[in-house]
Amino acid sequence: MSKWYPKNGRVIFHVDMNSFYASVEMAFDPKLKGKPLAIAGNPEERRGIVVTSSYEARKFGVKTTMPVGEARRLCPELMVMRPNFERYRTASKEMFKILADVTSLIQPVSIDEGYMDITNCASQGSPPEIAERIQQRIADELDLPCSIGIAPNKFLAKMASDMKKPMGITILRKRDLQNKLWPLPIEEMYGVGDKTAEKLRRIKVETIGDLAAHPVLELKRLLGINGERLQNRANGDDQRPVDPDAVHEFKSIGTSTTLPEDTTDDEEVRSVLRRLTHKVEARMKNKKVLAQNVQLMIRYHDRKTVTRSRQLKEFIQSAEDLFQVSLQLFDEHWNQEPIRLLGITAQDLAEKSEITQQLDLFNYEQYASKEKLYKAIDDLTEKYGSNPFQPLSAPQNNTVTTSFQKDFLDDFKKE
Repeated sequence: MSKWYPKNGRVIFHVDMNSFYASVEMAFDPKLKGKPLAIAGNPEERRGIVVTSSYEARKFGVKTTMPVGEARRLCPELMVMRPNFERYRTASKEMFKILADVTSLIQPVSIDEGYMDITNCASQGSPPEIAERIQQRIADELDLPCSIGIAPNKFLAKMASDMKKPMGITILRKRDLQNKLWPLPIEEMYGVGDKTAEKLRRIKVETIGDLAAHPVLELKRLLGINGERLQNRANGDDQRPVDPDAVHEFKSIGTSTTLPEDTTDDEEVRSVLRRLTHKVEARMKNKKVLAQNVQLMIRYHDRKTVTRSRQLKEFIQSAEDLFQVSLQLFDEHWNQEPIRLLGITAQDLAEKSEITQQLDLFNYEQYASKEKLYKAIDDLTEKYGSNPFQPLSAPQNNTVTTSFQKDFLDDFKKE
């Protein structure tokens, strides 16, 4: 057993549920199994967006974030369903309970994935044996597929879990990097978004292997300290521990406000959304985090409440980016009835220091060029208590707001 459990190293799992929302629906209704299925925020609208799809649908080219109309053109037999988040939260909790039977060192990172540290689990068998038991229990008890990556650190475990789906178990050791990891295109590396990949390709970094071997000074000039961090990861170095307490630290950041009067005024809604996004941005900056998911809550005059969210390819932080995503969600999902309350939540949070610098979804170059100016404004704001250069378009705070936490990790925390 010693070859699997080194004295000075770790054994890390990354457990990733496969096509989670669609798989949960298939487990709930077996008649859906084997059929092309997509989960979409607004399936009745051609402009509704696909949240996830089954592997049967993916064979036709159906992808996450694709408009429903385009998905149906690619796959005329496609079945489209609205998401049932309570059903998904329940399945997620049961999945994490199964993981907890192996070790208490579990770090959930989203509703459908998490890390495990099994370094001290030698009495339970070899890592592949433990992974097979976990995978089989999740399949038998929940009727859900998952893939598991096994590696000496979190980054390699994450990369390994993506290498074989669905129902894969992949081992990725440092000695495997040259054959398994380095040949992959740079955009397939976890932590490298589209914009970072584009920048790296400009300096002839086409693969993960190219990144591993590239002069570090040029990477730091291009991407700052994150250039060096990405190169370390490409070489298989990642010292981050599996931290069960991380769930307490990173949940979501949100705020909401009840309107003075129920309204259908589009301009008033836009003004409220701008005010909310500025408040969320301020709290995100204070906590030094970025978000990869934005959720909008709409409560109507009859107290009916709907929440809709969008997963993003890049991490964002600025109020403008939050506003644009929130406005898109509003335009897609507002039923034209009078609105009583609006809320915005930034979710899937990550420390700014831990990810590549992709702060602005739409205007990264402009943001980077003004970063020193923004830093100076932040310093003055901290010194004098308010932003002395508040833009005219930024709404003033003159209403009482309330924070709300909709992220599933809040529920996990309470278990």
